[in-house]
Amino acid sequence: MWPSAEVPRAEPGPEARPHGGGSRHCSDACKLSALAPAVTRERPSVSHPGQSSAGIVPGWLNEVGGRLGTMARAGMERWRDRLALVTGASGGIGAAVARALVQQGLKVVGCARTVGNIEELAAECKSAGYPGTLIPYRCDLSNEEDILSMFSAVRSQHSGVDICINNAGMARPDTLLSGSTSGWKDMFNVNVLALSICTREAYQSMKERNVDDGHIININSMCGHRVPPESMIHFYCATKYAVTALTEGLRQELLEAQTHIRATCISPGLVETQFAFKLHDKDPERAAATYEDIKCLKPEDVAEAVIYVLSTPPHVQVGDIQMRPTEQVT
Repeated sequence: MWPSAEVPRAEPGPEARPHGGGSRHCSDACKLSALAPAVTRERPSVSHPGQSSAGIVPGWLNEVGGRLGTMARAGMERWRDRLALVTGASGGIGAAVARALVQQGLKVVGCARTVGNIEELAAECKSAGYPGTLIPYRCDLSNEEDILSMFSAVRSQHSGVDICINNAGMARPDTLLSGSTSGWKDMFNVNVLALSICTREAYQSMKERNVDDGHIININSMCGHRVPPESMIHFYCATKYAVTALTEGLRQELLEAQTHIRATCISPGLVETQFAFKLHDKDPERAAATYEDIKCLKPEDVAEAVIYVLSTPPHVQVGDIQMRPTEQVT
């Protein structure tokens, strides 16, 4: 645990496996978390233009986003049948977000280096009768050519991207004083470069089709706003601070381009996924204790925040949402 500050969000399991970049950082054994009631969390902060800013569980009656009420669901109608890209979609937060968007009637390209879990989730969504479609796509996010190939395929087969959810991320226990260069590069390649490449390509996809109401959402971390006194995540924190800066820079560039495409940063605290088990891969007891000490956020809580952001009216700029478990030390 990180006792005196926010713990990093539990990145989707597929992005936290040792050695390499992109979605190869977890095995296909990372299964989707069971749905559970959401904990109470901070009210999302909303900034306006010019400001800084797995399965499906039987008996679960409300879709993600249902707790947001009729207005939010109505706000999602304009996205029906449009295409969203979700990176790191084979587990954890990415899988929950992909499922939530399919529930709202979107076409969702869910990418990861291994897509077995995404294929399973796609079949479950289809069996449940959700109005949208989940399209699994194999992509190694540490490889720019893979990313460009994915966007080219989306362009040729589905016209292009209207929403980009940059969710993939990973952490390695490499400290600043003794960490491995390869570990630093892995984190930087996935958390910063892949996110930036996907953002650039998503914007170009929107621009070439005159899409003026698209949305780019970066799933960040509370570690992008403060540095816990835990040496093994200090480089990880640096990559998440970069995401905070990149999102604000993106918002400013979109304003300069006189487009209504929006940019939002969602920064969860501790989320119950496989993140701690990948970070503490040699100490499973410590990893388990991370999730036992407090009632964590669930991946569905973050997915609900995504639905909230997308359901806001086009004239509203949601800049930064910071969310944490109510029991987590601030």
